[in-house]
Amino acid sequence: MRLVAVTACPTGIAHSQMGAESLARAATDAGHDIEVEVHAAMGTENELGERDLDRAAAAVVAADVRVDTDRFEDLPTVVAPVGTAVSEPERLVERAVELGREGDAETVRVGEESADGTGGGLLDGVRRLFE
Repeated sequence: MRLVAVTACPTGIAHSQMGAESLARAATDAGHDIEVEVHAAMGTENELGERDLDRAAAAVVAADVRVDTDRFEDLPTVVAPVGTAVSEPERLVERAVELGREGDAETVRVGEESADGTGGGLLDGVRRLFE
């Protein structure tokens, strides 16, 4: 199955890239294709194009900041904190594949959030670097 994803964190230092790499590895290991757009400190990398979106069966948005999700309105979409993409990428990929098979353009939230409505933040990402 072909998936698309977006990762983003407030500082754009570690989580965005770590989440993108984790999602790519999990999707590939499960036999799926994925294109991941990364919102990082230096701007947007690997921006998803119209062709990417047209070919995708589902989307994953792993972000702790606002990203444009209007472009995914016709796709089943899994939304989670970026920390979940780092710690549980398989869970996000599996859920996106399930939604893609169902074919409904619904949005499902996955993963835990902190009290302020975001993921664990920068310190959570730094902690994971040393695990």
